[in-house]
Amino acid sequence: MKIYLQPSFLICAIILAIAGSSMSFAIKKFGIVFVKEPLPIKKSLDTLDEKKLTPYKVMAKEKIENEEIIKALGTNDYIQWVIEDMNVPADSAVRKCLLFVTYYGLPDRVPHVPEECYTGSGHQQLTSESETFEVNNEGNKVKIPVRSLVFGKINSNYWQSSTKFSISYFFKVNGDYTNSREDTRFALNKNISGKHSYFSKVEWKFFNNSGFGGEAYPTKDEAIKASQKLLTIIVPVLEKEHWPDWEK
Repeated sequence: MKIYLQPSFLICAIILAIAGSSMSFAIKKFGIVFVKEPLPIKKSLDTLDEKKLTPYKVMAKEKIENEEIIKALGTNDYIQWVIEDMNVPADSAVRKCLLFVTYYGLPDRVPHVPEECYTGSGHQQLTSESETFEVNNEGNKVKIPVRSLVFGKINSNYWQSSTKFSISYFFKVNGDYTNSREDTRFALNKNISGKHSYFSKVEWKFFNNSGFGGEAYPTKDEAIKASQKLLTIIVPVLEKEHWPDWEK
């Protein structure tokens, strides 16, 4: 009993009691919801209408076969498509695009970002820049912050056609657009009274086949111009047919 009567123990007990009652008051007063419920996607990404991606043509639909990778990814609702822009020359460095879109209807997850995925697979990150693109979504102009990264291939040799490639991505989270893990977490956490949360990531890489059996990649200006074109087409489709209507 002497242990429980010591001043230090009593002070800690009082502080914990006050904190617990304050938390209970805050939950009732402000309607704070700590455990969110899943928010289903309108339609599975697998059902994305290829015809609405014109002038892009879907050349391949790649699926992740490794169960461990799927488990690490944290979702089964994704598309990983190779698309081609049929309106640019066949040898253009932005002719092909690897489009990777994921949706997470389960909240409180740690967003996966290319910074970790690619460095973990043996690449080194060389640069990271933020670009803002403007997209017309059913008459409303939407500004989308995009993170553009440049990676280098570790242990590349002289015969490789290119040792650098770029990856771009952004998140749609609870109705907002973000381009970093930190901003995505903030967007998730600021919805203190909502019962639901979700986020989706859109990631892409432009490339083409080189004459040496490897891949050729665009310059920064080429990638920016091609990204604007891609987002102008893909974002309205995702907004209208797949992502939840957050305001509703």
